[in-house]
Amino acid sequence: MSRLATSFVLGYHGCDKKVGLEAISGKIDLVKSDKAYDWLGTGAYFWEPDPKRALEWAQYKAKKGHYKEAYVIGAVIDLRQCLDLVTAEDRDLLLLAYHSYVKIQKQAGLDIPKNKNAAGTYGADKVLRFLDCAVIRHFHSMTQQESPENQYDTVRGMFTEGGELYAGSGFQNRTHVQIAVRNSECILGLFTPRPYPDL
Repeated sequence: MSRLATSFVLGYHGCDKKVGLEAISGKIDLVKSDKAYDWLGTGAYFWEPDPKRALEWAQYKAKKGHYKEAYVIGAVIDLRQCLDLVTAEDRDLLLLAYHSYVKIQKQAGLDIPKNKNAAGTYGADKVLRFLDCAVIRHFHSMTQQESPENQYDTVRGMFTEGGELYAGSGFQNRTHVQIAVRNSECILGLFTPRPYPDL
């Protein structure tokens, strides 16, 4: 795809403080998530450009016992070859991948996964994106076969979730943009963000 906007963005990653500081110092690379329900498929996930949401995520993980101390790191990301799902062109590409995926699953007699609500939640958010993740993985598999030298480095999407921001609102209180970085070379630098009101 051809990008019509600058390809450099700031992203924020919620993590354990020890991991964040080691990543900034270059001792470790950020782990790429590879769960079957990941919204954008496999990659290191960043909130664009929202350090507060990254902190909320890290605090949630700390509360669950996954992180010792919630922390946020910033990243300068070069999107490079990006499957950008806020553009009509790339949504059309993903729709083609969906139809291809469904056809293959049906021919093989396999089920089509469904997006689901997390345990204890209801409504339209369906944050466990089993279907979307499968389609994005299939998209990458298709492009790998068609053009091995021209792979997608990042995936970017906007998600509306969380219910009305206020009564009658068309905005939702947890809407956000996320980036999954598949190619770690796209992360040009990591940094500790300056303190924000809630950081």
